Formats: sequence, structure tokens, C-alpha cells
Amino acid sequence: MISRETIDRVFETARVEEVIGEFVQLKKAGSNFKGLSPFSDERTPSFMVSPVKQIWKDFSTGKGGNAISFLMEHEHYSYPEAIRYLAKKYNIEIEEIEQTDAQKEEADERESMFLVSEFARNYFHKILLEDNQGIAIGLSYFKERGFTDETIRKFQLGYSLNEWEAFTSEALNKGYNLKYLESTGLTIVKQDLLSDTGTKQFDRFKGRVMFPIHSMSGRVLGFGGRILINDKKAAKYLNSPDSDIYHKSNILYGIYYAKQAIAKQDNCYLVEGYTDVISFHQSGIENTVASSGTALTENQIRLINRLTKNVTILFDGDDAGIRASIRGIDLILEQGMNVRVLMFPKGDDPDSFSKKVSKEELKEYLQNNSQDFINFKVSLLMKDTQNDPVKKAGLIRDIVISISKIPDRIQREVYIQECSKIMDISENVLFSELAQLDKKEKRDATKRPIQSKPTAPVLQKTPQLEQIDELKKYEREIIKILLLYGNNEVEFENFIAGEEVDDNEVTPLKKEYFKNVVSNEIYLNLQEDEVEFTDENFKQIYYEIIHQLNQNKSILVDAFINHSNTEIANLVTNILMDDEKHTLSDWKRKNIITKSKENDLAKMVLDAIYNLRRVLIEEKINSLISNENTNDREHVLETVVNYTSLKLRLFERLNRVV
Repeated sequence: MISRETIDRVFETARVEEVIGEFVQLKKAGSNFKGLSPFSDERTPSFMVSPVKQIWKDFSTGKGGNAISFLMEHEHYSYPEAIRYLAKKYNIEIEEIEQTDAQKEEADERESMFLVSEFARNYFHKILLEDNQGIAIGLSYFKERGFTDETIRKFQLGYSLNEWEAFTSEALNKGYNLKYLESTGLTIVKQDLLSDTGTKQFDRFKGRVMFPIHSMSGRVLGFGGRILINDKKAAKYLNSPDSDIYHKSNILYGIYYAKQAIAKQDNCYLVEGYTDVISFHQSGIENTVASSGTALTENQIRLINRLTKNVTILFDGDDAGIRASIRGIDLILEQGMNVRVLMFPKGDDPDSFSKKVSKEELKEYLQNNSQDFINFKVSLLMKDTQNDPVKKAGLIRDIVISISKIPDRIQREVYIQECSKIMDISENVLFSELAQLDKKEKRDATKRPIQSKPTAPVLQKTPQLEQIDELKKYEREIIKILLLYGNNEVEFENFIAGEEVDDNEVTPLKKEYFKNVVSNEIYLNLQEDEVEFTDENFKQIYYEIIHQLNQNKSILVDAFINHSNTEIANLVTNILMDDEKHTLSDWKRKNIITKSKENDLAKMVLDAIYNLRRVLIEEKINSLISNENTNDREHVLETVVNYTSLKLRLFERLNRVV
């Protein structure tokens, strides 16, 4: 268990814009920050962070909350784990009880897999640095590759002993469950009827140097292992199998170490292998990630897109390898991103080239030799045409296909003009070809089978449902006013009943004005009418606000943003961010009510109260009219008349026309 004091200190210290800024590229927008949603595939930013409110809202998915909820949503952390992550980030000492073996087994599946993976990383790293075999084989290999001690520690590189069960036995002795060793792919379990248990197990990465693969937040998801002996039967590189925590097509090697540099440099260098990433980082090019030897996927591109719109693909000086990977360019263009390509001299890759030149020379080479995808395709494929008109036409068509992937029409036109100059062909011809491709895409789209979704029958909303919706609407409005303006004192108007002049006439309602705190005025009105909130969440928020008023005489909004009930925290966040998508307003100014706006706030408060009363009265009238079991119809009619009179009074106060 983590102490309440520690949790409070984490909440007080953590800055939501700093936490989210490690995962999403944020740009200043008024008093807030905006960025692309990390939860959906969007091209227009709808993800907003309020530093003053210390909350975030993703308008594309409806998700929102504080720094803790973001880590829980984005990194799938548990609540305690998110607290621990922030405590570590902000150097806050945290007290926690050591887990027993039984507690480890009771932890949820994903958390258990993470724990096993973290243990494996520490074990392999320790073997590399302290075990005789690890030093002689693993550490020697990394040193021969030119990696410094600092780099080896930074990337947490390791070595798996060339023994069948060294890691598995150690993990089992430490109390880790074989189930999770197998589900993470660290241990291979097979049936063995001759053994006492009926199974036998052995280490997947036996005799390999180890590259831990991290999530964007630094959690260990899986491993890559490289064999160091010549064995034709064994793969040179071996990755963890896909699991609940590791999906090779969804992660980029090095993203944890590169994310800040990518956002800062507004560019991402994309390479192929683990050692390419490590060598570039060691040479000062930290905005580098790798696809880990797989073909580039849409999910990997989206991961980069959260940090920057600019990607530079670095290819080895090997034409065959480039041709196999060139499809990735079109995938990046489809995401609305900018692509540049750089090709190293023949026989070189990023790893080898970075070791041949100084850091300054490497940076200069990267700056001076990258080219846009059109020039790259032309330089790569032109020699294949050999002045053959048919092959040249095929090359031009291939380039136009790439251009057709770009969603931005202006960018398309610019690239068409560029292609026209390079290939010495009319722009009209290229635009015509582009139009044909667009038509074909539309035709193909209409031919694709549409997955029919069961549609619910359209029901007419009953008056009762409309009534419930209206109740929630005004309950929400009152909670919103309490959260935003509850501590403000403004001048309210009050209606005094008219005096009786004679038997038939009463003077109209009179007005008087008085000062009161918004929260007190709402509380007194609701108490007077004995109003109860129908929505359980609104009811809980309201009672906690009243408790705060009784204790502190002011409403503490942070207590709701950081509420232990995540449903409450998310609801409050949504309420506070209602207007932020269209109007980037200053949170602090909302608590500074000028004289000119005082009347607007007073009217807003009274309108919400009167409307809530009106809806409740209408609900009561409908209930009385629909009750067919009553015997005293005359009394019911009299009650309905009285309620209707009250309703008319409310309409008068609301300045509404009946």
C-alpha cells in the first residue's frame, strides 16, 4: 500500500503537461496545449491539455482526466503503478509493502507479465556485467561494436547464458510463476511424459546478447536476442513472441529513449536494426528509432506521428533491401506526414557509417544528403529504365501512385509540379493520371463488401425519457456552476410576493438585490425545495462539495479532478473541458468575475435552479395526471392547478413565453 501522504505529494508535484508531453507532441494554444490524439487516428488535433486546470481531454474519443488517468489509459497502468511512475519521475520517495509470492500470483495477468519482463531485463543485464561467461562473450561483443559502458547501461543491454535453463531456474527460485515466464515467451514449455511434472522448459534466448524492447513510457515489453555463433539452424535475431503486452508491429525499438529528441528536433530518423539505433544515440543522433527488422506498419507510423510530422528513412547502401522496404514510404504519406529518404554509401549501414565518421561529420551528412521521396525514387529506379520509354512511364506512374496517397491537396499539387520538372513531362498528364487513380480508388471502395452492422430500431423518445434527460441536463449545469464559480460572490435578485390590495387583486412580484456566494445560493435554494439529484455521480459530487463548504468554506476543484473514483474524476474533467474544444479560455479568469459579468453569472445560477424546479414540477404534474388509482380526483386536480401556478411563476422568472 502507498501512503495517502505520498499520493497527495505526487498529485501536488506532477504537472499534467510534462507527463503527457513525454508521449504526445504538444503545441501552445492560448493558455492550453493541443496535440494529436494518442487514442485515435486523427490528422486534426483534438487532444487538449490545460496546465492551469491540470487536466486533459481527448475530444475524438471522449476520454479525459488528470496525469494519473492518462497513464492508466495510455500505458495501461494500474492506479498504484501510475503513482509509482510519477513518484520516480519527480524523485518522490515512496513507501510500499514488499509483495509476497502469493501476492505476485494474485496480480493481474498483464502486471505479472510486466514484472517478469522487468526481472528478466535486470537479470540479463547483471549477467552481462558480472558473470564470467557474460563478460567474456556478451560484454566483449558489445565492446567490439564500439558501445561504451554508458551506452550499455542506458539501453540496459544483457546476455542470456548459453545454458538450457539458467534464466528459467533463477526466475522460478525468485518466486515468479512459470505461467508468466511462458506467456512472455522468455521460457519455452513442452510436454515431457518422462519427467515428474509432465513438462520440460528451457530458455528461449539461450546464448544470445539481449536487447530489451521498451514501451514509450519505459516499460519492458519484450526482447530481441542476437546469436553470436555460426549456427545455420538458428535465426540470427530472435524476438519475443506476440503477447498481451508485446506486439511487434505496434512498437518501435528505441522510442522510449528517442521521444523527447524527436519532439524537440521535429524529425524522426527511422532505421532498421537495434545496433543502428544504439550507434546513432551514442553519436548524438538521439531522435532515432528502428522497425526492428520488420516491414513498417501503420501502427508504428502512428506512434511517430504523435511526436512529429517529419520522418527521414535511412537505408543501407543495398538496392535490394531498399526495394523491399520502399512500400513504407507510401504508408507514411497516407498518414499526412512528410517523408525524406537518405541512402548511405554502398556497403554501409547507419551503425557502420556512424563509426567511420565523427559526430559532426555524421550530422552534416544527414543534413546534406536527405532527399524528398520523388528524387529518391527517381535516383533509385531511373537506372532500371535504361532509356526504355515503357519502363520510364512505369516509373512515373509509380511516383504518381505515391503522390496519390497524400491527403493534402496542396501538397499533392506541389509534388506533381516537382515530378513534372524532374521527369520532363507535362503537369496536365500527371494531373490526369492522378485523377484516374482517384476515380479508381473510389470505384474500388464501392466494390468492397460493407460489413453490415445491426441497426437498432428507431424509437420515439417518450416524454418520460425527455424529462429524465432534462433533469440530468440541469443537474449537470448546476454541478458545472459549482465547480467553475462556486467560490464567487455576486449580487442576486430575489422576488418578493405581492401584497394583497383587495379581495381580487395582488400587486406584481417585486425584486430585491443581495450579495451571496454562488455555492451558498444554490445550496439554500435546493434545500428549500428539498431537491435530490437523480444522477448518482452528480449526487456524490454535490454532497462532497457541501462537505467541503462545511469544512473549508471553499470548493477545492482539484479534489474532484484527482478523485479516487475514476468515474467521478472523468465526469468532472469532461464538465470542466466542455467549452475548451472551441474556445481556449483562461481557467483562472473564470474565477475572476468583473462587475459587468456579475449579472450574467447571477442569471446563469438562477436560470439553472429555476429550470431544475420547472422540470421537477412538470414531472410531478405528469405523475399526478397519469395516476389512475387515486380516488380523490378533486384533490388531485387542485394539486395539479397549484403546481401549474408555480410553473407559470417560474416561466415568468425565466422570461419565457408559454
